[in-house]
Formats: sequence, structure tokens, C-alpha cells
Amino acid sequence: MAYPAKCSAQSTKGRVRKSAPLAAAATLAAAALAFTGVPLAQADPNQTEPNQTAGAAAAQPAQSGTAGLQRQVENLDRAPVAVLTDQGVTLSWRMLGLDKDGIGFHVIRDGVQLTVDPIRNSTMFVDPAGTASSKYVIKAVGNGNGQDKLTEEFAPLARNYLAIRLDKPADGVTKDGKPYTYSANDASVADLDGDGKYEIIQMWAPSNAKDNSQSGYTGNVYVDAYRMDGTKLWRIDLGHNIRAGAHYTQLLAYDFDGDGRAELSMKTADGTKDAAGAVIGDPAADYRNAAGYVLSGPEFLTVFKGETGTAMDTVAYDPPRGSVAAWGDGYGNRVDRFLGAVAYLDGEHPSMMFSRGYYTRTVLVTYDLVNGKLVKRWKFDSDDAGAEYKGQGNHNLSVADVDQDGKDEFVFGSMTIDDDGRPLYNTKLGHGDAIHTSDLDPSRPGLETFAVHESMNQSGNRGATFRDAATGEVLWSIPAIKDTGRGAAGDIDPRYAGAEGWAIGGTAAWNSPVGQLMSAKGELIAENIPAANFLAWWDGDLLREIVDHDYDASTSVGVPTVSKWNWETETSDRLLTATGARTNNTTKGNPSLQADLLGDWREELAFPSSDSTELRIYTTTAPTEVRLRTLMHDPMYRTGVARENVAYNQPPHPSFFIGEGMETPAMPSVRYAGTSK
Repeated sequence: MAYPAKCSAQSTKGRVRKSAPLAAAATLAAAALAFTGVPLAQADPNQTEPNQTAGAAAAQPAQSGTAGLQRQVENLDRAPVAVLTDQGVTLSWRMLGLDKDGIGFHVIRDGVQLTVDPIRNSTMFVDPAGTASSKYVIKAVGNGNGQDKLTEEFAPLARNYLAIRLDKPADGVTKDGKPYTYSANDASVADLDGDGKYEIIQMWAPSNAKDNSQSGYTGNVYVDAYRMDGTKLWRIDLGHNIRAGAHYTQLLAYDFDGDGRAELSMKTADGTKDAAGAVIGDPAADYRNAAGYVLSGPEFLTVFKGETGTAMDTVAYDPPRGSVAAWGDGYGNRVDRFLGAVAYLDGEHPSMMFSRGYYTRTVLVTYDLVNGKLVKRWKFDSDDAGAEYKGQGNHNLSVADVDQDGKDEFVFGSMTIDDDGRPLYNTKLGHGDAIHTSDLDPSRPGLETFAVHESMNQSGNRGATFRDAATGEVLWSIPAIKDTGRGAAGDIDPRYAGAEGWAIGGTAAWNSPVGQLMSAKGELIAENIPAANFLAWWDGDLLREIVDHDYDASTSVGVPTVSKWNWETETSDRLLTATGARTNNTTKGNPSLQADLLGDWREELAFPSSDSTELRIYTTTAPTEVRLRTLMHDPMYRTGVARENVAYNQPPHPSFFIGEGMETPAMPSVRYAGTSK
């Protein structure tokens, strides 16, 4: 049956703002000179984080979000990081979601407090006298919790990245006798053991991984977990009945039951082996056909314990494949197009969503994890919703509270599904390859979505559209007469308010540097554009930088780069070339993971080394005069990190605008998992 239309009038609750713009911090140079050389007094070395509290409610700043709803987030430590540079040692650390606005920090080196007054306007410090052998501690003060808190002691990194040693799987031979090797591919992150520190979940891709349109056998997909110190925790083998490729395995790592320790969920099959060696289903079953596709046999959804990698619960994957041809072709391309996401469907607790299909029939199914069991929440099926909901999906998706009711929606490409599984709206713009949702235009209430489109007949020859995320109203568009495969959105030009959006448009090739760079109001800024790839906050200002690669088509290898868009010359100025590392997924050139993993609010970029023997987490050492709470305590950004690895990887975006002229975001309305805080 067709669902009735749902009212989706714009809300005026879109952003909680303060009266003053974001204040600039004191300069790092001044902070670096604020030395006392006084030995640390009254410091209890046993007082370490996490378990940071928020202090008295009366002293709290205003919180964002819907009244009465508090979203569960991770109980993180401050993840302090230090890097040895030409200026000495550069240090940074997290400001947590429930920290008071007035919290301050002291920097302690080798037992001596370096700061006279607490640092209250940044979460960064330069110690010109620091050396490779220095040991540091960060002390938080004035957080209203009755006692000061110390981080664990940490030492400087010798380079601008943390290297995590990886256990590369052995080479293999396919069923038809062809050899293959392994390389580190997409990754995710979660606190698997509840200690406030992130662990890395690393996926391994065989060299014969396939797009769904390509025939051929593939090697098994492996999923590992590592601590930041390189300790390997476990390995899961998905088995030969899970084909390798970007569209087959969507991995979600999140604390779904709220006990403070994350779980891992993904599609499994007969022969999947958990970290303890327990096999799901029939270990002898082999459903691969002569073309290498798996188009018969049972399919499962399994949730694993993050700490041990052992299976907690397994259910039948919904929807089942049924007739392969009913999904759009008879050979197995469209039937196995899967997506996954994490969303707060009740406004407080995370749920998981797994889907099938987006070219034709589309089905989304959501689950909660209750007492260790997967409990189905709801199911959306375009066959029931109506023919207009077919073929509206994307190679990724956004999750956001677009209607401002405190609960998340799935911006599933060109349509949006409400928190209860009913359609919120349908733009009918068809399929696309990239999607970005955030507060891209802070002058308007609510959020906006920028997406590129492939189906020119459905989109009306619009290669990319900028729309109201709550209603689907198209505010402006970029024309095209062919598939627009690249597009990005972020504030890269301070001359124009809000974020810019750009895509390859018109008749240009998909990888051409010519396209259209537009302002948030739809003004044409330039026809020379930066790479429409990943974006990251890397240098010291509020503009986002361009993450791309120097790609060698002859070897299909890209060397990761970070560049600053130069709006005056309409070129990209190089900030980082990660020599010795490589990007993932050939021409897509994405990192294994991008997130606010270490130090202050700016993002880290994780790339494998060129030989996949280590994962390198690059962190910026650029000075900054900006202080923001960790982006990982903004639930919209955090769920964006959780689905980064899904199909065509997309960078995460927060629920508020970050950019030139931004206003101070309110404290998030969150609570720490596994605690009463």
C-alpha cells in the first residue's frame, strides 16, 4: 500500500546558538611562553580519565537537541597526542561533550607544570623545550566535579602519524587456481573494551575483490581488531560465501546495547568463522556459481562482541534475495547492493539499519540489540510503499534528524525515510554516487543535503542538487547531461557564507578538474574546482581541507594528500603528502578512516602503508586558535564515522555548521554509555 504524505514543515529549532560568534583563542605562542617550572603539587597520579563528569546542572551551558532526549555516546578519555616538530613538541587533547564551557587545562612535563594559568581557549599547546624523551600529562581543572583529572602519561610521536602494526593475511589461490594477495582496506573505530580508548576495526580486501558488475571468484574477507598500541585482539573470517567488494560487506561498529563496550554487526553466511573459531551455519557449504557470484544459500545478519570478536546473535538477513531477476538483472549485480547505518530512532539509543537494493526495489530493515539479541524494529519496502520509491538510493546515505523531532531519519539518496520507517518525502531525483548532509547553509533553519545524480532522465539533467533536508525542496542545482560521479560540500571559501558545493557538471568527464563550485546560496563561484573527494579539518582555521591522492593509473596506487583550496588562484595548495602510505579503492582515493581520533577537534586520517604492514593515523601539528568539543560526541558526526566504510565512502559531517563566521555550538544533549553521567 502507499503511505500517506507526512507533514514536514520547516522547524525553527534547527540550531541552538549563542549571541556571539565563536571567539578566537589566545595564540599558541603566548601559551607556549606560559611556563612556571614549578613542580606539580597535589597531583594524584591515580586520578586518570575517562569517567569525566559534567558537574552541577545549574552551572551547565545550554544543551543542543530536543528537550528530554539525551543520546548515548562513548565515555571517552582525552586521547592526548604529542608530536616532535621543529618547534619542539606540539600537544593537543580532547574537550569532551559534557565538559563545562569554562574548563581549563594545565600541561605537565616530567612532573613539572608548565602552564601558569589554565588554558581555557584552546586544546593545544607548543612546548619549545620538549624533547623526544619528554613525558607529558594533561590536567583538567574547573569542570565542577569536585576534583581535578589527569590523563595518563604520554610521550611524543617521532613523526606526524601513529603507526599501528597490522597482521597481513597470507596470500591465497581461488577456486579456479588464480593467486591473490591482501591489502588493508576500509576501517572503522569503536571503544571495544570500555576503557575510553578507541580500537581500530580493520577490513582486509583481496586483490581480486569485485564490483557487483564483474564476474570472477574472490578471496575471503577478513576483519581484524587492534588496539592503538598495535595489539591484535581478534580476526573474523567471513568465509567463501561472502563475496569481496565494496557493495557486499557493510560493517557497523557501535555500542548498540549501551553497556560501554561496542559491538560489531555485518552480513554473514554459511562458513563465516568468528574470532574463537565458531562457524556460522554449514562450514562445508559452497554456493559460489561458475561466475563467482553467490546467488543461492542462506544469508545472515550477525552481531559480534567487540571485545572478543565472538558471535552474540545471528538472524536471517532481511530481505532475502528471492528471485535475483526481481532486483533488476539476472546475473547478480543489483540483488547484492547493500548499505548499513547507525541511527538514533528513539532519540536516545542507537539502532542499526541494513538494506538491500537501490537501483530498483529498495528495502531497509532496522534492529535494536536487546539482552544480546537482535530485535527487529521496522521494515521499509518500496514494493509496499509504492513504485515512486523504487530506484531512489545512493551508493551511500546520510543519517540526520532532518525534521528536528529529536529522532534520526535516513536520507537514503533521493528519498528520506522517517524514524518510524515511513516515507518523509521523495524527491524522485533517482540514483547517485555521493551525498553530504549537514548545516551547510547556517542562514536557513535546519539541515541541507548536497547530492550528485546519475539518472539524468529522472533528475531533469541536474547533475547535483542542494536541497532542504527536511522537505526535499531543491534550492539550486548544477546541470549535467551525463552521470555525475563526484561531488562534495564544505566551507572552503571564506568569501561566501556557509558551505560550498561542487561537482563535475555539464559535459565534463567524471574525473575532470572542470565543474561548478557553488556557494550555499547557489552563486557560481568558479568552474575550476578542487577534487570532489574527501574533506577534513586539518589546518588551524575553520575551513575544511581537500583530501585526495596523487594517483598512478599504471599501478592503481594513490599517495594520500591534503590540500588547501586557494580561492584566489583557483588551485589547491599542498599541505601534506603522505609518502609511504596509499589510499583505498583505486580512483576513489579515500582514507581507510577519517575521524576525530586523537587530540583536539580536528580530524585524523588513517591510511595503510604502501605494503599494508601498518595503518598510519596522521594527525595535524598546525597551530590553531579554535576550541571545540570533540566531534565524536556530536552523534550525527559519530554515526557518520560509523558508516564511512559503507559502499562508496563519504566523509562525516556534524549536526552544526563549522566554517568561517560560525557561532558557538551548544553542549550536546548526550549521556555517557555505561555510566550515569
